[in-house]
Amino acid sequence: MSGSINKVMLIGNLGNDPEVRNFPNGGKVCNFNVATSERWKDRNTGEQRERTEWHRIAIFNENLVRLAEQYLKKGSKVFVEGKLETRKWQDNSGQEKFTTEVVLRPYNGELTFLDRREGYENSSDAPARVQNSQSQGTHTPDSNTSTHSQFDDASDFSNDIDDEIPF
Repeated sequence: MSGSINKVMLIGNLGNDPEVRNFPNGGKVCNFNVATSERWKDRNTGEQRERTEWHRIAIFNENLVRLAEQYLKKGSKVFVEGKLETRKWQDNSGQEKFTTEVVLRPYNGELTFLDRREGYENSSDAPARVQNSQSQGTHTPDSNTSTHSQFDDASDFSNDIDDEIPF
């Protein structure tokens, strides 16, 4: 069906440490839960109310798996962009179960670390934003996390021009 979109964007906190599992073929998957909350004031009672939703995240990109395993922990704040997928599986008793997850596959998804990593003096030392892109397929640090822009000094920029041109 053309004209349809399957895209999920979440900002929330990890409810558990990332769990990494290896596949027999050598691939990896990283699973964790993200909590998103909304708060409002009840019109009738005036009390503050809160509702929390839990979202299951599955990362199949090995670069993102490695970074999530290394830098994320329970309570970390993240931005996740992926797509919703439902899979069917059988439990130990043979009963069919269904799980719906936000999935980040190679070349399709984004993971942004929103917390500052403890122990880093310069925020550019820790990757803040990692994404899948068809052209690169690797992580890219977010330029907004660096205190010094790569274009602040014109002499630095002129040195970059002499680099090899790929075409």
